[in-house]
Amino acid sequence: MLFAPDAIEELNFLLQFDNSSMRNGLKVHSTAREEVVTACRSLYAKGLVSQPDGGYLTDEGIEALTHAQVLAGMMQVRQPENSSA
Repeated sequence: MLFAPDAIEELNFLLQFDNSSMRNGLKVHSTAREEVVTACRSLYAKGLVSQPDGGYLTDEGIEALTHAQVLAGMMQVRQPENSSA
């Protein structure tokens, strides 16, 4: 199973939320890239954000953000540890 481009956009949108304060929402403006607008609407349809143009994460959205952050962290390129042979 591969991530579809629209799923990547949704993950990238989720990762823009600040998990240190769930009182901060996001607003997608009409001038945003169409892919971002579509991703936001899709997350709303899935019940992960509170408004079609962003808003706040729902409880399920907070859980999705946590998983997205873990995955993003695992995917970061890590420098190999220096080892003396």
